[in-house]
Amino acid sequence: MPLRLSAADSGFGKAFADYAAQGRETAADVRGVVADIIADVRARGDAAVVEYTEKFDRLDVSGGLRIDADLIAASREACDPAQIEALEFAAARIRAFHERQLPEGFSFTDAEGVRLGARWTSVSAAGIYVPGGTAAYPSSVLMNAVPANVAGVSRIVMVVPTPDGKVNPLVLAAAELSGVTEIYRIGGAQAVAALAYGTETIAPVDKITGPGNAYVAEAKRQVFGAVGIDMIAGPSEILVVADAENDPDWIAADLLSQAEHDASSQSVLITDSAALADAVADAAERILGRLQRSDIARRSWDTHGAIILVPGLEDAVPLVDRIAPEHLELAVAAPDALAEKITHAGAIFLGRHTPEAIGDYVAGPNHVLPTARSARFSSGLGVTDFMKRTTLVSCDAASLARIGPAAVTLAGAEGLDAHALSLSVRLDDG
Repeated sequence: MPLRLSAADSGFGKAFADYAAQGRETAADVRGVVADIIADVRARGDAAVVEYTEKFDRLDVSGGLRIDADLIAASREACDPAQIEALEFAAARIRAFHERQLPEGFSFTDAEGVRLGARWTSVSAAGIYVPGGTAAYPSSVLMNAVPANVAGVSRIVMVVPTPDGKVNPLVLAAAELSGVTEIYRIGGAQAVAALAYGTETIAPVDKITGPGNAYVAEAKRQVFGAVGIDMIAGPSEILVVADAENDPDWIAADLLSQAEHDASSQSVLITDSAALADAVADAAERILGRLQRSDIARRSWDTHGAIILVPGLEDAVPLVDRIAPEHLELAVAAPDALAEKITHAGAIFLGRHTPEAIGDYVAGPNHVLPTARSARFSSGLGVTDFMKRTTLVSCDAASLARIGPAAVTLAGAEGLDAHALSLSVRLDDG
């Protein structure tokens, strides 16, 4: 059973603090193994990638790492037409939302006559990591590749492991639909290293995004600096704030929608109704028995789940901000008013008819969101993650004469004579 807490209890503060600080990331220390794999790929390139793919995925890719156009086309043909239609529907909505994120540059001349501005340009190449095998998610392809495509990235490289040679046709169809330009049948830390540093076959990229296991997450951590990364993603999270007017089956299903991802996922209900809390707990027990991934969901719900009773819905606000959840559902009568008071959440789903699962697929906003309380300082994946801002400065002799002396003074104060000289020689000549 999940943890039950009541804000009315004397020990609630400590109990909640302990729960919020609970570590759910993998305890395995894979740093050394990942460092060795990365070093090996940097040293031996394709040969190392081929060996690791044979070892971990039981697949011989010595004949070629890249998935060719014929297989991609055949995969699309093999898909259920209804699934392709749904994929296209989702891609169109995701694209429409992300197109609104495109930033605009600016240029102006200030009072001293200095022309200033900024421009946005895309990275040249993005690497998208997509899990393979049983954890194959076409939706993840769309959420990573479509923003890159909207940003104007000309080269979008996808890596996806195909254990025992098993390819998910819908994943390849999603890649084609979202503008991926290259696909390689590799995964793990070796794929991240290949994207970051390049091999004989795979040219390096500028940024790597996408979820993966502990080895992938650690590899992204270690290559950061050589390339950009989106985030170090942890287990999924959902927090639902619900009042007494909800159907307990709806709320239980929402909580379990994240619990079925991983045994380390976190599902939390905060409510001002003791009756709803009891009903949701009962509903979750009934629903768990019907899920294909019931074992995973059960471990998550029993180990990391929580039902928290508060005196009023406003009392949920500081608790939400303390947890800073990846996904926040506000299943209440006035969700917008409550949302205005909340500072930390990756994505907020407003109202009883907006389950988090709609955001995983077709709502439009990105489902790659900050976990492990990182919503306190970071945002979900978006178009600007595949872009960078360059500032522009232009002085003529007159404007340099107006602002340069102050710069000379500051350079001198910092003991940087060449800085001061590069300014003063121009000022003296003027």
